[in-house]
Amino acid sequence: MEPGVEELMPRLLPVGDWDLAEDFDPTVPPRTPQEYLKRVQIEAARCPDVVVAKIDPRKLKKKQTVNISISGCQPAPEGYSPTLRWQQQQVANFSAVRQPKSEDEEGWKKFCLGERIHSEIDALPNDENIGIDYMKVGFPPLLSIVSRMNQATVTSVLEYLISWFGEKKFTPELGRWLYALLACLEKPLLPEAHSLIRQLARRCSEVRVMEENKNEEQISALNLIICLVSRYFDQRDLADEPS
Repeated sequence: MEPGVEELMPRLLPVGDWDLAEDFDPTVPPRTPQEYLKRVQIEAARCPDVVVAKIDPRKLKKKQTVNISISGCQPAPEGYSPTLRWQQQQVANFSAVRQPKSEDEEGWKKFCLGERIHSEIDALPNDENIGIDYMKVGFPPLLSIVSRMNQATVTSVLEYLISWFGEKKFTPELGRWLYALLACLEKPLLPEAHSLIRQLARRCSEVRVMEENKNEEQISALNLIICLVSRYFDQRDLADEPS
């Protein structure tokens, strides 16, 4: 680099000859950071100020075109074309995935648990022609959903579901969402999350005691949540004593 240019553009990491050993040889691999930087400077100084690319014009097409297809999709095979009602239902389901805000408690409860559980309705009419209506049965905690949730949203939804669980029974849908939200919690826990998971573990232990039919699958799910809270999140005073 010429002196005048260097005054305008000083070296980011200047290295003087006094920083180098007397036996410095730029042709051998550098032994110190100073030798490495000096070698970079030497190589940079050998580079020309202007570089012109060599392009063979014979290799360029005279008329370059971009092919853009304006045709539509291929029709579905006969008998497999979805009905308009089915398509509308899928659009509604997809739209619902994008809608709940972190502060929308009722929206998240319906989203996670479905209208049937949230509204405590034994059964809702089902139309097999439109497939699964997730607004009725609740959306599963898919990775595509939970991966978009930041920590504030994870904590808020966890709070909503734990609040609901405080007065309602345990369900598989609730268990799946609780597990997924616990998996999304980052350590070290924020104070609010710390309080929530302890509340969750205590509620699980209460429901486990009140389980009249001793449903093995449900008790196993409650045991799992208590185990994760106490052992993984280091709330050892809530842990079950090993049998």
